[in-house]
Amino acid sequence: MDMKLEVVVVPVSDVDRSAQFYQGLGWRLDADVAPDDAFRVVQLTPPGSPASIIFGTNVTTQAPGSAQGLHLIVTDIEAARQELVSHGAAVSDVFHDEGGIFHHAGTDSRVAGKDPQGHSYSSFLSFSDPDGNGWVLQEITTRLPGRIDPAETAFASAEDLAGALRRAAAAHGEHEARTGQEDADWPVWYADYMVREQAGMESPA
Repeated sequence: MDMKLEVVVVPVSDVDRSAQFYQGLGWRLDADVAPDDAFRVVQLTPPGSPASIIFGTNVTTQAPGSAQGLHLIVTDIEAARQELVSHGAAVSDVFHDEGGIFHHAGTDSRVAGKDPQGHSYSSFLSFSDPDGNGWVLQEITTRLPGRIDPAETAFASAEDLAGALRRAAAAHGEHEARTGQEDADWPVWYADYMVREQAGMESPA
């Protein structure tokens, strides 16, 4: 039985203010339903995300601002920061953790700049919504093995697909240089490379 995380509840104090904030980031408004004055549900989805957030009136008993460590995954942390800034968000500088694995809670052990080795999973930035609910962006460029089923490979956006095609083209060029032969069936090689890369598998020979 698949169990797919689809909705995260974010506790807010002012529904209209929060809706304006998240839509200002470019998040898609999926629903805004208020059957009566005592109940309202707003759902939004970050660009390319399979999961959404909901907030509203009488949606949760959590205190506004108590949601922390909500993670958004991006393939380019610097570009993501620029995009958030262009939308008016107050974001932290890019950082990595002094331990080099995951980040500590709050701002403990933050080191300025991207992970110096450029490791996937190791570079972050953070921002908060108007209530103080805390978000973290994490850069993942290559998945660890077993994280994605190769049979279910998917790309979140045309930009992500274009990036994968560029990396496949560069790798294919190196492949042809090694073999000394032109590969007439390069689309198959590209497809195999892109699926393997996303699933964290070894690249094709």
